Amino acid sequence: MQKAINIGLAAAVACLGAGLAYSIATRPEPGMSQAEVEALLTQTATTRPASELPAVPQPEAAETATIDTATIGPVIEDYLLANPRLLERMSVELENQIRAEEGERARIALAALEDEIYNDPANIVLGNPDGDVTLVEMFDYNCGYCRQVVADVMALVEEDPNLRVILKEFPILSQSSVDAARIAILVGRSEVDYQDFHTALFSSRGQVDTQAALAAAESLGLSRVSLELEMTAPDVSDALQRTYTIAQALGISGTPTFIIGDEVIPGALPKADLLRRIESMRECGATVCTDSGQDG
Repeated sequence: MQKAINIGLAAAVACLGAGLAYSIATRPEPGMSQAEVEALLTQTATTRPASELPAVPQPEAAETATIDTATIGPVIEDYLLANPRLLERMSVELENQIRAEEGERARIALAALEDEIYNDPANIVLGNPDGDVTLVEMFDYNCGYCRQVVADVMALVEEDPNLRVILKEFPILSQSSVDAARIAILVGRSEVDYQDFHTALFSSRGQVDTQAALAAAESLGLSRVSLELEMTAPDVSDALQRTYTIAQALGISGTPTFIIGDEVIPGALPKADLLRRIESMRECGATVCTDSGQDG
C-alpha cells in the first residue's frame, strides 16, 4: 500500500507542477496565492486518470516559451517545503481511498466465495453451529501469532453462546505445517473433540509436524497407523487446495487471517477488537457501524 501511496503522491506533485506552469504562463500575476495553490493541491490529491479528465486549454507557444522546469521546480519545492502539512493531508486522503478500494474488492470477492468459505465440508466448526455471527480463522500450526490468539478465540467460543467459529487449515510456513494440517483434517472428520486436538497442538513445544499431530490424535483415541495411511489421500489434498484457492482470491498470504462479515483481517487481532466486531455485526450487520448502518 505504501508503494501505491508514494506513486500517487508523485503523480499529484507532477500534476501540481503542470497546473502551476499553466497558471504562471497565463496569469498576469507573478505567482499564485497560498489559497490558490492549496485548492490545486486538493484537486490533484484525488485526481482521476488522465483519460477521464476534461481537456485543459493549452497556452500559446509564445506564452510557454519562457516556462521550463528550471523555473517551475523551485517554485513547487519552495511551496511544499513551506507547507509540508499539505503532503501529509494528501497522503492520508490517498491512503483512505486505497483502503476503501481494497475493502470494496474484498466485499465483492467474499460475496462470490460465500459458499466455499462457510459451507466447505472440511470446515471445523466450534461453538454454536447455528450462531448469529460467524468468525472464520485461517491458521498454520507453526505460526507463532496463531499461537498467541488461540486462547482468545477459544475464550470467545466459551463466553458467547451465539458465536460460530470456523477454523480453516491454511499451512503455508513449512512442509511440517502441511503434514500436520493433513492429520488435522482427518481428526476433524472423526468423532473426537477437535478443540482438544487444536489446543493440544498449539500448546506443544517445538515444531508441529506429522509426529506431533499423530501423538495428539492418538491421545484422543484415534489410530496413529490409520491416520498416517490416510493423510495423503486425494480428498485430504483437495480440502487443502480449496483453502489455498480462497486465500489466493482474497489476497491472503499470512496467518492468522480472520474473516468476519465483509471484512478480511490479517494478523493477530486482540480479543477486544474481535469482540467489538462481533458486537457490531449483531448491531448493524457490519464490522463497523455507521449512522446509516444503524438506521438500516
